[in-house]
Amino acid sequence: MPYKAPLSDFRFLLDSVLPMHRVAATDMFAEASPDTVAAILTEAAKMAEEVLAPLQRQGDLHPARLENGVVRTSPGFADGYRAIAEGGYVAISADPEYGGLGLPMAVTTAVNEMIAGACLSLQLNPLMTQGQIEALEHHATDEIKTLYLPKLISGEWCGTMNLTEPQAGSDVGALRTKAEPKGDGTYAVSGQKIYISWGDNDFSENICHLVLARLPGAAEGTKGISLFLVPKRIPDADGNPGVANSLRVVSLEHKLGLHGSPTAVMEYDGATGWLIGEEHKGMAAMFTMMNNARLGVGVQGIGVAEAAFQHALAYAQDRKQGRSLSGVIASHPDVRRMLAEMKAETFAARAMALDLAIALDLAKATGDAAHVARAALLTPIVKTYGTETGIAVAQAGIQVHGGMGFIEETGAAQYLRDVRVTAIYEGTNGIQALDLVGRKMADGGEAISALLDEMAGEAEGALADAIADLRSATDAMLALDMSDRAAGALSYLMGFARVLGASYHARAAKADPERARLTQVYLTRVLPKARADLALAIAGGDDLTALSDADLAA
Repeated sequence: MPYKAPLSDFRFLLDSVLPMHRVAATDMFAEASPDTVAAILTEAAKMAEEVLAPLQRQGDLHPARLENGVVRTSPGFADGYRAIAEGGYVAISADPEYGGLGLPMAVTTAVNEMIAGACLSLQLNPLMTQGQIEALEHHATDEIKTLYLPKLISGEWCGTMNLTEPQAGSDVGALRTKAEPKGDGTYAVSGQKIYISWGDNDFSENICHLVLARLPGAAEGTKGISLFLVPKRIPDADGNPGVANSLRVVSLEHKLGLHGSPTAVMEYDGATGWLIGEEHKGMAAMFTMMNNARLGVGVQGIGVAEAAFQHALAYAQDRKQGRSLSGVIASHPDVRRMLAEMKAETFAARAMALDLAIALDLAKATGDAAHVARAALLTPIVKTYGTETGIAVAQAGIQVHGGMGFIEETGAAQYLRDVRVTAIYEGTNGIQALDLVGRKMADGGEAISALLDEMAGEAEGALADAIADLRSATDAMLALDMSDRAAGALSYLMGFARVLGASYHARAAKADPERARLTQVYLTRVLPKARADLALAIAGGDDLTALSDADLAA
């Protein structure tokens, strides 16, 4: 499908709206000048548009399949992956000591969005590898780092994460996979994992699985879980993929969308693995990977939103129907409303994701607790708002197409089918909301208050009123018990996100008056939804608990 990377938005946000200059001012990221960043994004955009976008429909129409135990990927995916790897885009933020470029996460975030917008099914592969690289950088031994990181960073090898089991979804502590010490520093890992994105492929030399498992005598629940690196092929003394490990792909899931991404059921039968991090501390190591992925998944939603918007806009500007000044449906008021809201929300979500990435960069470069707190606060908001925006924009894109949106040949429906899972994997959006009103409020709302103070600095009119509403709702949430907070958690998060989105729009309009028209759309048509969200947030859960099972079944 045709796709045009939103380079002008990236450059505008990084140069004029968000504090990217503070990142480039650090010693760690001194090479990330505006010119360098612009050059990298321009080349990545060219690859996304010319190489990856044509693969979008290929993956949907010719899904990955399992043949005699071997995963066969969609036509063209091997070449597309090779372009990503050879361009250095698998892990441009990785440690230069092992072959990475050491560039800011803000650059990775923009590149990831472009690749996701071009072909989400394929982009999921390097996203998993990026998360694994970060987990190994933080928790693996030097020996493991030296052997695995250069291969993962170059794209020669791919990485996955293995959490979910048939009986243990969001309740990871219920897993049954076991790891037995073999007496030589390795472990025999046995068990079955499901929903493993890119569990195998036919274009990389090795697949490296991070697997959660329980050691003998370990405590029940998450406190007894350890993390293991289990390669498809065990590397020899020279680091080359050697003998096959005792693992296999049992089957591939039949999914609503993302057909080009093989989602595997994996079986480990005494497979050789290496402990990553400390015994029984696997969740801490895995959360390093998951938090990286939560930003990445939010960005997937934004990438699909951009692509779905472009697809709908092109159709609306060409489709002639009814009476209008231009003769095309893009001039019809309701169609124009949908297009305007699609673009306004996508811009807000993009700004939010880049702001989180910049906070991560500043936290890494300076160690400042304020940046760490800001990044932690924004993570569940970006994951949720980014994916909800992707779903809403893809849904609206179908509506813009009218009856043709319901016809698969137009490709409009694929965006919705592909993006729908982003609200589910890497922690459902409901779980993200619980994190926001739970862990992220454990400081008494200090990090939230700091962000609200920043937003309120130059706010006026409807935005100032909305920030005041959000502050009042935050105080009210802090006064509720966790049961009542949980009942309003997602509403609170969405209300928070919409007010935050309005703040980015206001800054954009101030930096460039030409942006004021899009800002006005957001303030008029999106921001008012925050008031309803926040009212629901503080309503408590009495109405929900009062319902009996019989009421629900009636």
